Amino acid sequence: MNEEDGQDGQGRQDRADAVDREMAARLLPDAVVRALGRWWEVNASAYVDGTPGAHTVRYTPGRWAQITPWPPTLAPTCAGGDAAVSRAEVAAAVADALQRKAFREALIATYVWGKGKRGTPGGSGPATLHRILAFDGLDAVLAAAVTALREHGAPQAYAALRRKVPGLGPSFSTKFLYFTGIVVPPAHGPRPLILDRVLARRLRQIAAAVGRKSGHDVDGSVAAWVWSDSNWTPHRYGVYLSFMHAATGQLATGDIWPSGAAPDLLECALFTTAWEASG
Repeated sequence: MNEEDGQDGQGRQDRADAVDREMAARLLPDAVVRALGRWWEVNASAYVDGTPGAHTVRYTPGRWAQITPWPPTLAPTCAGGDAAVSRAEVAAAVADALQRKAFREALIATYVWGKGKRGTPGGSGPATLHRILAFDGLDAVLAAAVTALREHGAPQAYAALRRKVPGLGPSFSTKFLYFTGIVVPPAHGPRPLILDRVLARRLRQIAAAVGRKSGHDVDGSVAAWVWSDSNWTPHRYGVYLSFMHAATGQLATGDIWPSGAAPDLLECALFTTAWEASG
């Protein structure tokens, strides 16, 4: 079976594959396209180059004081108040770290960006990252993921991280791969993108609508299974990447989306865009 941990037999997997094929053929529904058009009208000036490099999050450096090695690109943890870091700045930090094979620094930069202001002293952000960094085999796992990306592709790199490091879940694994993929292009297939709970729910909504219309998943149970909130399989991550890259091409054929936009602009937009389920 493509989707690990499934207990209901091949029939459900066959239905999931059928919904995937329908999604690949239909891509983004009209309601989603309209919602994305509205998003671009508001955000065009921020992302004039067609990438989300300017996408910035705020974080509190002092809350990460226990975390080492601290990336030099980030504000010092002794600094008071808040700081801001953009995707482009994280990408630069990851590029610098990977050049030195400082895999932990690369992970820390992506993790702090991903947590933003949600990182609180002793909370799930710094405390979880501290536990991740304490894992003895962390450097070997991260190095293996980078190698898998370089020599194979994004799903294989995701598989190299999946369930390998206590505390490092799929969402932050894909954040690490996303920024790594800017520096280390995959040998085959599409470049990695971020997949988290919010984006999975967006894809679940699309899949459920497609399943109803096609008759492959009338009650939405298959969509809920494959696009769960976490624990996505490497196969599912590959399906996600294929869909996002194809949907970017779909948007490029209209007049509501920037010409030549990168797939991660769509990822960024979907994260903050909602639409009516009835659409």
